[in-house]
Amino acid sequence: MSVVKKLASQTAVYGVSSIVGRVLTYLLVPFYTHAFAAAEFGVVTGLYAYVSFLNVVFTYGMETTFFRFANQPGADRRELYDRVMSLLVVSTAGLTAALMLLARPMLSLLEIPPGRERYAVWVALILGLDALAAIPFARLRLENQARKFAALKLGGILVNVALNLFFIVLCPVVASGTALPALRPLVAAVYDPTLGVGYVFLANLVASAATLLLLGREVLDFRFRFRLAPLRPLLQYAYPLMLMGLAGMVNETLNRILLPKWLPDNFYPGQSSLTAVGIFGACYRLSIFMTLVIQAFRYAAEPFFFAQSTERNSPATFALIMKWFTLCCVVIFVGVSLNLEDFGLLFLKRAEYRQGLVVVPILLLANLFLGVYYNLSVWFKLTDKTYYGTYIGGGGAVLTIALNFLLIPVLGYVGCALATLVCYFTMAVLCWRLGERHFPVPYPARRLGLWLLGASALVALGWGVEVADWWARHAWHAGLTAAFLGALYLVERPRRAMT
Repeated sequence: MSVVKKLASQTAVYGVSSIVGRVLTYLLVPFYTHAFAAAEFGVVTGLYAYVSFLNVVFTYGMETTFFRFANQPGADRRELYDRVMSLLVVSTAGLTAALMLLARPMLSLLEIPPGRERYAVWVALILGLDALAAIPFARLRLENQARKFAALKLGGILVNVALNLFFIVLCPVVASGTALPALRPLVAAVYDPTLGVGYVFLANLVASAATLLLLGREVLDFRFRFRLAPLRPLLQYAYPLMLMGLAGMVNETLNRILLPKWLPDNFYPGQSSLTAVGIFGACYRLSIFMTLVIQAFRYAAEPFFFAQSTERNSPATFALIMKWFTLCCVVIFVGVSLNLEDFGLLFLKRAEYRQGLVVVPILLLANLFLGVYYNLSVWFKLTDKTYYGTYIGGGGAVLTIALNFLLIPVLGYVGCALATLVCYFTMAVLCWRLGERHFPVPYPARRLGLWLLGASALVALGWGVEVADWWARHAWHAGLTAAFLGALYLVERPRRAMT
C-alpha cells in the first residue's frame, strides 16, 4: 500500500498545477459564455481542437521516450536530455514555420471567414513554445521535482487567466466609460475591441512565452547534439507513440472539426454550424471534472510505472491503482451527472449554451474509459510493444470517424459525444484483452464493471425521472448521489485493510 500512497501523494502535488490551474482556467468559461455568442466561441473551440491535435505532432512521443530511455540501466541522462532537446529544437522550428504558412487553409477547414489569419499564427507560436517546454517539464517529473513542476505550470496558468480577465472583462468596462476612469489611458493604448475572441489566443501566447522563461534554467541547460545515429533508437521507440497520440487526438478533438462539415444545414433551427460547435465546445468543458483527475494521474503515473516495472509485485500494484482510480472517477461521473443543472447555470451564462447539457454525462463516461485505457496501456509501454498502442489508437480513430460520419447528420453534437464514448470503451476493452496475453495483471475487472453499470443506471434513472418542482428535483438528485456514495463506502470499506 505504501507505493500506492506514494503515487497518490505525487498525484496530489501534480494536481495542484493540473486541478487548481484548470479550475482557474475553467472559471473563465462563464466570462466567455457571457462575452461571446456561441458562434464566436465556436472559433475558439475549433482552433483549440487543432492545438490539441498538433501538440502530439510537435512533441511526437518524446516525453514517454525520454522516461523510457532514462530508466534503462546505465543510461546517461545528461546526454539523453541534450539529444532529445536538440531534436525538438530543430523540429519545432520547422513545424512552427510550416504551420504559420498554412494559417488560411486551417481556418477554411473550420469554415471561419477570412480576416482572422493572425489567430492561426498565434496558435502556431503557442504550439512551438509549448513543445520547447515539454522535455524540461518531463525532466522535472523524472527528477521527482513535483513541487517545482507544479509551481511553474501554475505560474503560466495564472498569467493566462490574468490576461484573459484583463482583456475580456476589465478592458471593455473601462473602455465603455462605466468604471475606473484612471485606467482609460492604459486601456486605450493596449486594447482593441475589434479583436474580440482573439484575446483568448493572445493571452495564451503570452502565457506560453512566460512559462518558457520560467523554465529558463532547464531550457538552456543542454548542449546541442544533433547526430542521427544516436537519435535513431529514440525515434524508433517514439514514432508508434506519436501515431498513437495522433489517433488519440482524432478520438478526442476531431469531432469539433468534423461537426461543422457534416452537420446538415439548419439542423438546429436558426443556428449556424459554428454556433453548434460553440455549444458543444462549452458543454465539453463541463467534463473537465473527469479530465482533471486523469491529467494529474498521468503526470505522476507514467514515471511511477516505469520505476515500479522491475519490482516483483508490480502487477498487483498496478491492479490496486486501477481499482481506486476507477472508483474515484465513478464518483465524479455520478456526482456531476446528477447535479448537472446547477453546473450548467453556474458556468454557462447564456441559455443557448445550456441546450447542449445532454452531452455532458456521455462525455464524462467516455473520459472515464479513457482514463481506464491510460492505466491499461502500461503493459505495451513496459514491454516495448508500443506498436500495439498504435493499432488500438488507429482502430479507435477509424471508429471515431465512421461513427461521426453516421451520427452527426442524425444526432448532431449528441452523435459526437456517443462516438467518443463508443470509441474509448472499445479501446479500453481491446487494451485489457491484449494485455492479458502479454503482461497479465490481476485487475478486478468484474467488480469494476459492476460499479460502472450501477453508476450508469443510477444516472439514467436520475435523468429519466422528471420532477417539475425545483426543490424536489434537487432532493431527488442529491438522494441518488448520497445513496451511491453510501453503497460504495459500505461495499469497499471492509476490504480496505486487505488492499
